[in-house]
Amino acid sequence: MKAQVFVIFGASGDLAKRKLIPAIYELHREQLLPEHFALLGVSRTEFSDEAFRKEAFAENEFIKGEKDPAFAEKLFYEPIDTLQPEGYEKVKSRLAELDGAQQTDGNYLFYLSTPPSLYTKIPAFLAKVGLNKTGEGQVRRLIIEKPFGYDLESAVELNRSLQQYFPEEAIYRIDHYLGKETVQNLLVTRFANGIFEPLWNRNYIHHIEVTSAEHIGVGSRGGYYDSSGALRDMVQNHLLQIVAHIAMEPPINADAESIRGEKLKLFKSLRPIQRSEVAQYAVRGQYLEAKVRGEELKGYREEEGVPEGSMTETYAALKFYIDNWRWAGVPFYIRTGKRLPTKATEVVVYFKSPPHHLFQSHENMMNVNNQLIIRIQPDEGLLLQFGMKVPGAGFVVKNVEMDFHYSDLTDADVPDAYERLILDAMKGDATLYSRGDSVEEAWRFVDPILKAWKEDKNIKLFGYPAGTWGPEVADALIEGERVSWRNPCRNLTDSQNFCEL
Repeated sequence: MKAQVFVIFGASGDLAKRKLIPAIYELHREQLLPEHFALLGVSRTEFSDEAFRKEAFAENEFIKGEKDPAFAEKLFYEPIDTLQPEGYEKVKSRLAELDGAQQTDGNYLFYLSTPPSLYTKIPAFLAKVGLNKTGEGQVRRLIIEKPFGYDLESAVELNRSLQQYFPEEAIYRIDHYLGKETVQNLLVTRFANGIFEPLWNRNYIHHIEVTSAEHIGVGSRGGYYDSSGALRDMVQNHLLQIVAHIAMEPPINADAESIRGEKLKLFKSLRPIQRSEVAQYAVRGQYLEAKVRGEELKGYREEEGVPEGSMTETYAALKFYIDNWRWAGVPFYIRTGKRLPTKATEVVVYFKSPPHHLFQSHENMMNVNNQLIIRIQPDEGLLLQFGMKVPGAGFVVKNVEMDFHYSDLTDADVPDAYERLILDAMKGDATLYSRGDSVEEAWRFVDPILKAWKEDKNIKLFGYPAGTWGPEVADALIEGERVSWRNPCRNLTDSQNFCEL
């Protein structure tokens, strides 16, 4: 890995303190940072180097365990007004100083831990002082956080602006969901196992379901959330990325170009939901006040910062199709929501039932579909459900479960998503980062739904009591008499006798 300076714009903010600096410190503890490395914080707050080291490291409660003072010596700070171009000359001078002192060879990674309104301004100011340009053998990379645009038009404009100053291969769009070990394991589960891949198509799979549930509400983030909503906040990025891992074709190689190329093909294959079809294929909901476990929970419109009469959805469920050879005719269902009964994210693959039901006359026959449940969080692992004969006379069939828990694989700590993603960016591995054209295709799919919800007053917003699984009308999206959403428990193995919510 090349020597480098990791530059955090917005270094005095919450994300840097909670996630970025603790993640980089863990990389230091694991001796994964390059030998010649420095971290430069840039923000409006007037810190000296020592004050920044104290605030961001020595007194940072999000850094666990004993703190190595050698790491503090790698931290530096430059206060500027990020909206004023003259401040970037100071950044350039400070980077040149660090190059000399730390032998970092002019290699810089710029992380924009800032409001999205600065995503077009900071790269332009960096380019104005030449910090986007590379000499021979040098690297200059740019990392931005979601949201990657507010709709299709703004996403296209953001990409155009970023690519004006940095080449696409130097732009890293970070989605912390892709840094989760269990999301990455979706590809291994599919492509490393001969028992799954032959069945992974329209001939054997009845439908696929993705659920991402949160038990919390919007809390004090009501003002921000109201301009976003569940579809923008979760579906356009996190959940469509999970769908891409589940449904993409096998890449030629396990490298960034091959994997991201297959994801793009998948997004291009999403069947558009026309405006006239939105009410049929998309359900939106908003949580209402309710008493849950003895606690009075507010409704969304009573939350701090939420405008009176807000129509922003806190729950979204979609049914859609992928128009390619592998998935023709197979429905995909995704849903996400706040104030649901538990926190869980999982994929459920429903396999088709046998063509001839030998035991269909028995009242206790197993469910019509076998299921493979891939749990992403919490209690990460795999669960396979299939039918077995109950001991005794006759052919009474009962569903049984065979499970694997990811925690059984190793006693070692699983790296935090930010640790993995930051390390990959330092190495120049973009496999787990979103590419600009894929971001645009995901927005192209979601955009008509957002516009219909905003403009068509006939499309209903359904209320659901906090602590429930969303609007009942969402159940109508699922096809088949004996098939409904799988409502996950916090624990992966949810037997009839025990289910922790």
